[in-house]
Amino acid sequence: MTLDEVISEFDRGLRSMAGVSRMSRPVPESNVMSESDESQLTEKECAHSAGLMRVNHVGEVCAQALYQAQKLATRTLELKADFEKAAREEEDHLAWTSKRLKDLDSRPSLLNPLWYAGALAIGFAAGRFGDRASLGFMAETERQVEQHLDGHMQTLTNDHASRAIVEQMRIDEASHAAAIGSGGSEMPFPVRTLMRVASKVMTRTAYYI
Repeated sequence: MTLDEVISEFDRGLRSMAGVSRMSRPVPESNVMSESDESQLTEKECAHSAGLMRVNHVGEVCAQALYQAQKLATRTLELKADFEKAAREEEDHLAWTSKRLKDLDSRPSLLNPLWYAGALAIGFAAGRFGDRASLGFMAETERQVEQHLDGHMQTLTNDHASRAIVEQMRIDEASHAAAIGSGGSEMPFPVRTLMRVASKVMTRTAYYI
């Protein structure tokens, strides 16, 4: 990796943790615009939406770290390009969730540096097992994120602005899982279970902190 690449990745990591992200696509909008205003939500609904969007923001911070780790671990130029493309698309999600948190008068997780460092270490470790394992790990990660987003859609009943963002994120995650999963090996059941447990710990913590 060249010095320019190191500087670029370091800059991306800092921006991810700080919540400063470049948006290549506009924030998805709801068709139910009259009901999307946060002023239409109760205090409890606002707090719940903020908790879920904080969880989603943490997920995108981790996604940036995972894709960075995969790029560092693989020696296959084609895979490096695929991971870079997916990371750029995921950066939209980071910007969307960050903006929605501000709209809800809330904040990102205070533990973002910890989430980022942990995801970077896990992603690099997975990548060292080879490209097939790396692709399989990322595909399983995307599938589990998609399942989380499905659950969020069921509880964001009246927050149509957040629903629009989550729905587009869900579509993107499904696309990434399909694209990256090709050629990857299926993760063993114990690994999938451990990933789900770790995800639950992260989501429950990030919802509040």
